[in-house]
Formats: sequence, structure tokens, C-alpha cells
Amino acid sequence: MGTPARAGQGPLERRLGLSDAVVIGLGSMIGAGIFAALSPAARAAGSGLLLGLAAAAVVAYCNATSSARLAARYPASGGTYVYGRERLGDFWGYLAGWAFVVGKIASCAAMALTVGSYVWPEQAHAVAAAAVVALTAVNYAGIHKSAWLTRFIVGVVLAVLAAVVVAGLTSGAADTGRLDVGADATAGGVLQAAGLLFFAFAGYARIATLGEEVRDPTRTIPRAIPLALGLTLVVYAAVAVSALAVLGGAALGDAAAPLAAVVREAGHPGLAPVVRAGAALAATGSLLALILGVSRTTLAMARDRHLPHALAAVHPRFAVPHRAELAVGAVVAILAATADLRGAIGFSSFGVLVYYAVANAGAWTLGRDEGRPPRAVPAVGLAGCLILAFALPLSSVVSGAAVLAAGAAVYALRRAVT
Repeated sequence: MGTPARAGQGPLERRLGLSDAVVIGLGSMIGAGIFAALSPAARAAGSGLLLGLAAAAVVAYCNATSSARLAARYPASGGTYVYGRERLGDFWGYLAGWAFVVGKIASCAAMALTVGSYVWPEQAHAVAAAAVVALTAVNYAGIHKSAWLTRFIVGVVLAVLAAVVVAGLTSGAADTGRLDVGADATAGGVLQAAGLLFFAFAGYARIATLGEEVRDPTRTIPRAIPLALGLTLVVYAAVAVSALAVLGGAALGDAAAPLAAVVREAGHPGLAPVVRAGAALAATGSLLALILGVSRTTLAMARDRHLPHALAAVHPRFAVPHRAELAVGAVVAILAATADLRGAIGFSSFGVLVYYAVANAGAWTLGRDEGRPPRAVPAVGLAGCLILAFALPLSSVVSGAAVLAAGAAVYALRRAVT
């Protein structure tokens, strides 16, 4: 008989069903992608934006398939941190977890600042910090409450995006000729756009990191991840087509609030405040799910003492990793209150692409009896992750590589003294 878990460090409670898991993934992807990554991606790719979206979707599909097979095999909190450790060795799992936690903490702060900039631009930092505190409290109260709040947010945001698409495509300003790929679309620009848009697709990681809280994870996770990804791709494609048709690649890239610009150009200026409210709500939903995912990876790394072991505690009443959630919330709140991290999309993308490169490498090692995907899936996923990571802006590549090197140094130091 195994040794019972110590009080306060036992397993998390399995409360999430298929619809809850899909909604958490949608809340992560749609909030971040449409309102944060569309404009910089258009600035990089111009009229080739849809090609960048397609490339990002292919890599995301491979990553999602590899992640789903691994999550079904290892249904525990931590995602690729766990998969890398189990399939490739302790260092690769640690490196994946490090890349995820650091990159996503920056993403959390960026999303919080997005909320602040839409709600009260003059006090963006204060609003951002307050949003982090409020959502950390929601997560602390339990995963089921978080899932219900995310479900509400996703429903409202999808309604707003549907209004943008209809307003844009039915207006006289829409010109399908703007969808043609022109000379402004270079291969490097398209790949850079794909890397930036991948930031938006990465929300399905939240489903995998919740593996210990999903009911029947062997069936639920492999179904939830492709469902969330497919629904998100449909939404992205519809919004991107509408925005390109109305504004064109150059104007879309220059727009500070691109979807508000779409409805104004389409002759519906009264919809602009609704779009702004939808953007703030979408960023809130994304922030909620991001904090959720980072805290679960922090929990898994703390269990293995790669992070302070005190962060591995699970609340006896709410069955959540409360210390990890409070620690992540405190760091994000400080960053949101003191730094402008909306330009951190490239940095975050670099870390997340490295994270999924490890996932694909891990999926390659699965045997047929372990649910291995077709060999082409992890091969294309691994190559795609590395190509898109190094196609990002040079500053993102340099800073991302430096942070990964620092993490590797910490790991080596820890091994040397233990």
C-alpha cells in the first residue's frame, strides 16, 4: 500500500467536464489572439496575414495533437513539464516548465495591461493590478467557479466578434481584393506573423495543465484540445478576413484598436464602444485562464522541488494550489503595476514555442500502445516550433534565449549542490 499524501499536498479534485475544459481553452485563445496579436501580425505580414494564420494553425494542430496524446498518458498538473520529464528526462521537463512559467507570467501582465488600457487608459497600471488581484481571488475560491466565469466571458466575447464580422463583411467598405497576397508579404514576414499569432493559439495548454482536475482525462483531454483549437481557428479566420477586407494589411497593422477601427470604417461607429468593452472582457478571460495555468505548472515544479516546495500546498477546502496561485498573482500584479509589457508577445511566443518543441519531442517517443500520433505530427510540430521561434523579432529571440540560459544555469547549480 502506498504512503498517503500529507495533508495539504494531496491530489487536486477532478471537477471539470468536457465543456468546462473546452471553454477554458477558448477563453485563453480567443481573448489573447484577436485583441492582442492581430495588429502586430498584420504589421509583419501585410497582405500575407492569412498565410501566417494558416502556418500558425498547422503548428498549433501538431502541438495540440502531441499534447493531447501525452496528457491522456500523463493526466497530472504541469503539462509539458511533466511530459518532458517522463519522456525525455528531468532537465527537458524542467526547461519546458521554466519557459512556460516565465513566458506566461509576462503574458499575464500583458493581458492585465490590455484590460487597463481599454477600461481606463489614464490609469491602466492601477486597473491592471486590480484585475490581477480580483481574478486571483476567483481562482483561489475553486476551479469550478473559474470555469463558470470563463464560460460567461467566452459567450459575450463571441457575440461581440460575430457583430464585428457581420458589420465588416456586409458593409460597402469591404473589398475582397484586399485578401489577395501582394508584394508586401515576404516569407520572413509571414513566418514572423505566424510566430506572433501562435501566442494566441497557445491557450489549449491550459487544458493540458489542468489534467489533474479533469474528469476522465484519458477521454476528455484528447477531445477538448482539438475542439477548442478548431473553434478558435474558425473565429480567427472569420475576424481576420473581415478585418483585412475592410482595412487592408497596412491599415490593420497600424491600428491601435483594430476591431474598433473595422466597425468604424464599416459605417457603424456606435459599435466601437461595444468592441472596446468586448476587448476588455476578452483580455480578462484570457488573464483568468493564464493565471490558472501558470499556477498549476508552478505546483508541479514545486512538487519536484524545482521551485520552493511550500508552493506545492493544496487548500484543504477549495482543493486548489493556493500558495502557487497567490505567488503567481503577486508577481503578475507587481509587473502589471510597474511595467509596460504589451510588447512582450514576442518574448512569450518564444518561450511557448520552446515549450511545445519539448512536447513534440516527447510525443515522438510514445509507443503505439501508448497512443502515439502519426510520426509526421510531432516531426512537423517540432520543426515548426523551432522555425517560428527563430523567425520572431531579434529582440524576442535574444531575450528569450537569455532567460532559457538563465534557467538552465539555475538547474545546473541546483544539481551541483544537491
